[in-house]
This record gives sequence, structure tokens and C-alpha cells, in this order.
Amino acid sequence: MYTFSSKLKTVAFVFMILGILGIGYGFLTAPKNTAEVEEILKKESEEHGGHHAAAGHDAHEAHPAKEAHATETHESHDAVVATEAKPEASMADPAIHIDTISTTKDTAHAVVATEEHHDDHAAVAVHGHDKAEGGHDAHAEHEAHVKHVEHVYHQLTNKPWAAVYVAALFFMLISLGVLAFYAIQQVAQAGWSPVLFRVMQGITAYLPWGSVIVFILLALGAFHFHHLFVWMDAELLDPKSPKFDKLISNKSGYLNEYFWLIRAAVFIIGWNLYRHFSRKNCLAQDEASDNAFYKKNFKLSAGFLVFFIVTESIMSWDWIMSVDPHWFSTLFGWYVLMSFLVSAVTVIALTTLYLKSKGYLEYVNTSHIHDLAKFMFGFSVFWTYLWFSQFMLIWYANIPEEVTYFITRIEQYNLPFFGMVVMNFVFPILILINTDFKRLTWIIVMAGVVILAGHYIDFYNMIMPATVGDRWFIGFAEIGSVLFFLGLFILVVFTALTKSPLLAKRNPLIEESKHFHY
Repeated sequence: MYTFSSKLKTVAFVFMILGILGIGYGFLTAPKNTAEVEEILKKESEEHGGHHAAAGHDAHEAHPAKEAHATETHESHDAVVATEAKPEASMADPAIHIDTISTTKDTAHAVVATEEHHDDHAAVAVHGHDKAEGGHDAHAEHEAHVKHVEHVYHQLTNKPWAAVYVAALFFMLISLGVLAFYAIQQVAQAGWSPVLFRVMQGITAYLPWGSVIVFILLALGAFHFHHLFVWMDAELLDPKSPKFDKLISNKSGYLNEYFWLIRAAVFIIGWNLYRHFSRKNCLAQDEASDNAFYKKNFKLSAGFLVFFIVTESIMSWDWIMSVDPHWFSTLFGWYVLMSFLVSAVTVIALTTLYLKSKGYLEYVNTSHIHDLAKFMFGFSVFWTYLWFSQFMLIWYANIPEEVTYFITRIEQYNLPFFGMVVMNFVFPILILINTDFKRLTWIIVMAGVVILAGHYIDFYNMIMPATVGDRWFIGFAEIGSVLFFLGLFILVVFTALTKSPLLAKRNPLIEESKHFHY
């Protein structure tokens, strides 16, 4: 039986405490009103240099037509959103879906608008007609600035929620991926893996905790405590509203809060029921005199895999892709699956190596580790294939409502977008392609840490552009969220490992697994 190390337990609690502090700080420092956003924009403008505002003012005085054009451009973008020509409509703020004016320029324009307003009043007696035109321009400019401030406000208030959501989803999906990998081993009647079954079952113990947390976050969105999912804005469905979005309205039969939550509940209940009964049957098999429970698990696992492959795809559409409700990809379900499946196998490998280093899992040898490393390598290659296929086909077709998804990420998330490709493909390929390296503990640990970090960034890239736009950065909320859920994950998983023997001794293939060598 495994004994949970007091040092590891302490580490888990420290992570959770630090995580709560980081998350709390993220929520406390988020702006509470648009006045605070005005101050933020003002400080950002000053940091970029006061000459920007002065230059903007000079340019406006010299070329008033350009300022008018800028205002018209901003208004035309809002009109385009309303007619669905720009799928970025899903980004962060239900009220303003596209922002084409940078923070610095907006601040400068606010100064210009204020000065124009005063100049117009000064010129009333002499230039009445000019005043009217100038007042109209100033009013339009002011409205554009107000919209931008509101847009930034919604982005910044979304940021801590999005940070928590990404981390919660990532760790929950790791446990779900381990559960699916375990079911695959059962159905395939794999002879190499039974000595690892209890490790897999221990990791899946996080699924009930993680899935409930994710469901709570989803429910908070459905009841409008946060606004990560723009399609939940009722005004987008009202034909009389200036924010009416025909495309989202057409999807309302599927994308509506109650049906969405019901689907989520069905998925989570189904996954957890399989986890409960498969573990129960596996433990019962240890005390059985025949293989009846093993056969039950075989049938149960086969049924679960059918349920899983359908619900996983729908889950990826509902919980991830719908933050960009104008964009869709037929490969997305597979892409998400590979991202968390390679993370899941990596966690199995790291957990196994840790337990092995503490003197447990006596029958696990370098051949088992080698096979886990092969799956890490193979799934990394397959993830890259899906990433490239999705990106290349959309980029080559250059259809505006599809390619904008990648334009946003390339322009605003250039480093994390391409950085994760290096972390999730280039690095694993270079390290794990060598057969001998797949048996070296320090190589697998190094590759595993990079893979997990890379796929967290992958999920970050999926969620953040649509919820916080260009206001992203890795801050206290993001680091705190990762630390909290990592600590909770360690606490739950290693506590579960103490509940039963680490060897499924009556599995029909256990002897083959014990003597697995090649």
C-alpha cells in the first residue's frame, strides 16, 4: 500500500494556498468600473510617452479629415459586427465585439476630443456652422472612446475568470484523458499496462472534483456571474437590439444556457459513472475466483468509449469553441482530444516515475516506461498533424469568418501561439525520437514538464483571445490558478493511491504485464 508522503502533502497545500492568494489578487485588482479603466488607459498612454498624445493632437489639427475617417472606420467596424462579417464578434465583451483602435491611440483621441469640444465652444460666436460640424465630430469621437473603454473593462474583468477556467478545464481534462486511456487498455486487452492500472485509477480520482468545479464555472456563466461566453448575451438574440447577431440567433436552439448546462451535466455524470463502476469492478476482481468482473469491465469500457468519443467532441464545441461562436472547425474535437490525451499519458509517466523512485511499483520496468514515452512521442506527433491540418486548410482557403481565428492569435498572441508548437512538437520530437532516451528518467521528466506546460498554453490560446483579447499577460491570476489546481490535483490523486493496493493482482493479464520486456 502506498503512503502519502507528508512532504508531498505539504507541497500540495502550499500550492493551493499560494494559488488562492494569486486568484484572489487577480479578482481584487480587476477594475470595478470604467473610471478605473480610464486611469489604466491613461497610465498606459503615459508609459508609451506623452509625445504620442501630443503627436495625435497635432496630426488631428493638421488633418481633421483623417480623424473623421478614424471615427467612421470605428463605427463601420461595429456595423460589420452586426452583420456578421467579422467573427471576432465573440471577443470578450457582449457590447463591443471588435476593437480596432489601440489603447494609446484611444487615450490620445480622448484628449483630442476634449480639446475639440472646448475649441468648438470658443468658436460659437464666429463659426456657427463649423461649431456644429466640430461638435458632431467630437460627439462621435467621444462615443467611440466610451465604447472602447467599456470594451477594455469587460476584457479586464473577464481576465481572472478566464485564468481560473483555463486551469480548471486543463486539469479536469487530464484526468478524463487518463480515464479514456485506461478504457482503451481494457478494450484492447493490452498485456503491457495492467501493472499501471492502479496508477491510472488514482489519477482519475480527480475527475469528480475537477468536473464539479468546471460545471460550477459553467453554471456561473449561464447565470451571468461572468461573461466568458458572449452568446449568452440576450441582446444578441433580440432583432430590435442594435447588437442583434443573426448568426448567433440562428444557433440559439443549440447554444442556450439551459440546454448547454443539461448537456454538460449528462457528460459529467456519464464520465464519473464509468469511472466509479470500472474501479469498483477492478477492485472486486482482486478478490474474485473467476474473471467475471474483468469481463464486465471489458463490456463497460467498450460502451464508455463510444459515449466518450461523442461527448468529448460536443464538450469541446460547448466549453471551448463556443467562446468564438462565429468560428468553427470540423477538426476541433480531435484537436482538443489529442491535446489533453498526450497530457494525460505524460501525467501517468511522471506519476509512475515518482512512485517508482519511492520504492513502489516493483513490477514496473524500463519497458513500461519506454511504452509510455512512445505514447508521449506518438500523440505529440498526431497533435501536430491536427494542428497543422486545421491551420493550413483554414489559412489556405482564406475565408474571412474562418481565418480571423488565426489572425487574432498570430497578431496578438504570437509568442504563445508559435511557442506552444515548439514546446508540443519540436522539443518532444528531438528528445523522445531516440529509443534509448525513452528509458531515461531525467529525459522523460524534462520532456514531460515541457509537454504539460506547452499544452496548458495550448488551452490558454484557445480561450484567452476570445475572452480578454489583447489584454492578456501571465500574471497572478494565471499562475495562482495553475498552482491551486496543481495542488488540488496532487492532493486528490495521491490520497486516492493510498486507498487500494498498487497492483491489480487478479487481472488475467497481470503476469504478462509483470514480465513485459522487449
